[in-house]
Amino acid sequence: MAIGSSIEWTEATWNPVAGCTAVSPGCLNCYAARMALRLEACSAGRGASGCVKYVGTAKRARDGRPVFTGKINTDEKALDLPRSWRRPRRVFVNSMSDLFHEGVPLEFIRRVFTVMQECPRHDFQVLTKRPERAVALANELPWPANVWMGTSVESAVYTHRIDSLRSIERAAIRFLSCEPLLGPIPKLPLKDIDWVIVGGESGPGSRPMERVWVEQIRDRCVGEGVAFFFKQWGGVQKSKTGRRLQDQEWSQMPVSSKATRSTRAA
Repeated sequence: MAIGSSIEWTEATWNPVAGCTAVSPGCLNCYAARMALRLEACSAGRGASGCVKYVGTAKRARDGRPVFTGKINTDEKALDLPRSWRRPRRVFVNSMSDLFHEGVPLEFIRRVFTVMQECPRHDFQVLTKRPERAVALANELPWPANVWMGTSVESAVYTHRIDSLRSIERAAIRFLSCEPLLGPIPKLPLKDIDWVIVGGESGPGSRPMERVWVEQIRDRCVGEGVAFFFKQWGGVQKSKTGRRLQDQEWSQMPVSSKATRSTRAA
């Protein structure tokens, strides 16, 4: 059974890895840490075997915030899920973790890439805050045309991640997730970038995002011909703030891989 997603820019999530570690300010109010605590609590109930992998991966900090502990659990049972999904879809890989976390063994990463390679009907969206490790391991991995490789850039301080992403030459599509956008990036580097997602932080303790920050990135993408996707304004109740920018929704997507398009057309 496919695991659907409420994330606007994807159609399904696939989590063969659970657990993470905070590495930058964008991690402060991580929704995944909050969800991991809930799923761990569910693991004690009947029919919640899929939640067991989250045990020990998150805790509450002294101020009450959910945070990741650094414990990484791999999920053998989840590895083959995409093979069972007959309808082609965009799949967010590790929405609850980071595939390139230092605690994820190279051999397991290879197996994840092998599954993606053997499921050309899907597009797989891999997003990391650790593009440096992705670069270090790039030559150890297959890079099928249906793998999109992205990195998070929450402020101008972290644009160096884009340089690392750009150096993964075998990635068919490279994308940026500027979410939560925590400051202006008026000169966001877009060379060899195919897609940019922008979004404000949501949930408890969410930090505000300025309209001008979004417009600067949108205008830069339009000028450079890069697909732009505005995910949300965010806030404690993101459903009320919505995702319209200047009276329209921006939901542009990059052109899917040639291999994936031909498979879907068959």
